[in-house]
Amino acid sequence: MSNKIILGIVALCVFCGGIGAIAGIKVYRKVMEKQINITKDYYDTENLVAVSPATLRKMIDDKATNFVLVDLRSKEEYNAEHIIGAINIPAVTMDESQIVEAFNKLPKDKEIIVHCYSAYCMLGKQVGQVLANHGIDVKDLNIGWSEWKYYWGLWNPGEDPKVGLNYLEKGVGETKTVPGVCTNGKFGC
Repeated sequence: MSNKIILGIVALCVFCGGIGAIAGIKVYRKVMEKQINITKDYYDTENLVAVSPATLRKMIDDKATNFVLVDLRSKEEYNAEHIIGAINIPAVTMDESQIVEAFNKLPKDKEIIVHCYSAYCMLGKQVGQVLANHGIDVKDLNIGWSEWKYYWGLWNPGEDPKVGLNYLEKGVGETKTVPGVCTNGKFGC
């Protein structure tokens, strides 16, 4: 083989390798850009929708009137005990149209914050999605009833757990303290 042919093959290989490298870099950048956008979208959404328990506690302490806290647990569980000032929309026992109807009755000029059984319960997120699909904006408390009542010290480090009792009140009517209907129906934990 002549040196010209070998040199041509080497030049072609270098050229193709360069094109491949450029294409690879562009593909890598696109993948990384997509990953960064997914991460950004996640945090934008999380910051838009989530409410920390410390923020809610401050709102309660400040006697803020610009929000409505909605307890989604059953009526019996709400009556047994709930976070002070919360109202009850027992979504766990309702269908989609009943949930939408109940939330449509809430004030439009106040932030609506929902909570359910625990930080791991999906009820608040399920209800939030249904409401968003119907043009109703709600926020989700990062923790649920269990963490608020039983694990006060978890999100209030160093504070006496008895302080948490000041943020609870009892309802009226039949009571039940253990989730019994959490997994019944379309909506649940």
